[in-house]
Amino acid sequence: MKDAESSEINDPNAVALATVDEHGLPNVRMVLLKGYDEDGFVFYTNFESQKGEEILGQKKAAMVFHWKSQRRQVRLRGPVEIVSDAEADAYYATRPRGSRIGAWASKQSRPLEGRFALEKSVAEYTAKFAIGEIPRPPHWSGFRIRPVSIEFWHDRPFRLHDRIEFRRDTPDGAWEKVRMYP
Repeated sequence: MKDAESSEINDPNAVALATVDEHGLPNVRMVLLKGYDEDGFVFYTNFESQKGEEILGQKKAAMVFHWKSQRRQVRLRGPVEIVSDAEADAYYATRPRGSRIGAWASKQSRPLEGRFALEKSVAEYTAKFAIGEIPRPPHWSGFRIRPVSIEFWHDRPFRLHDRIEFRRDTPDGAWEKVRMYP
């Protein structure tokens, strides 16, 4: 991540997030990773969005970082847990005021009859929260992927890439390192 922060022009923390719906049909979209540590990889969203509902329903997800300028990617997958209210509140408080209003105003992933409806909703919540702090909406929080697999991929000539996978049986298990064929 530190290498990506020095070489990627925009959003080195951008990551493709994959989920599946109740029928097992996959969905993938870009999100911004907002934290990582020994417990996992954290991002935030509206729980009523498509990705929120899919994660809450399946409790599993996968991510892939692709840093083109470095010719590297990192893939991970595992079970998902909801971050604590304290963790979500702390992150929410760091967001720009407009983004906090947007968390209330957007009915994320649902049909929008026109741009004016969104702008009207933003205006209504801006007026509602004109003074003081904007509380975190009850439907907005974070997810933590607790990986059971992390693969580091590095481009090499003639498509003979380096692939190193770390895997474990459970999110609290011991890691096993495996070199994979490209």
